[in-house]
Amino acid sequence: MYAIVRCGGRQEKASVDDILTVDKLSGEVGSSVTLPALLVVDGDKVISNHAELGGYQVTAEIVGAASGPKINMIQYKNKTGYRRRLGHRQKYTQVRVTSIGAAKASASKKKASASQGKD
Repeated sequence: MYAIVRCGGRQEKASVDDILTVDKLSGEVGSSVTLPALLVVDGDKVISNHAELGGYQVTAEIVGAASGPKINMIQYKNKTGYRRRLGHRQKYTQVRVTSIGAAKASASKKKASASQGKD
C-alpha cells in the first residue's frame, strides 16, 4: 500500500516506514504530522476520488532536520568591476511515514449508516 501525498507544494510517494525529505516543517523531533493524500493505491484498488480521499490520512513522525546542497551564484558586470558572490542552502525536514489509513472515513460512514437506519 502506498499513497501520493502533498507536502510543501510538491507531491511525494509515501509508503509505511519510508523516510521523506520535505520542505521545512514547524515542530519538534518526534512530533506527529498529518499529510493530505492525493491518491491511495492498495493492491489492485486505486482511490483517487476526492470524496473518498477525504477520509484517508497519512501520519508521519518528524525525524530531524536536513540541509540541501549549497548553491553558489555569481553576479558579474563587464568593465565595471562589479562582482558579487551569493550562496543558498535550503533547509528541509525528514519525516518517517508511520501509517496510511482511513480511520476517519470508516467511522463517519458507520455514523451515517446508523443515522439513516433510525429515520
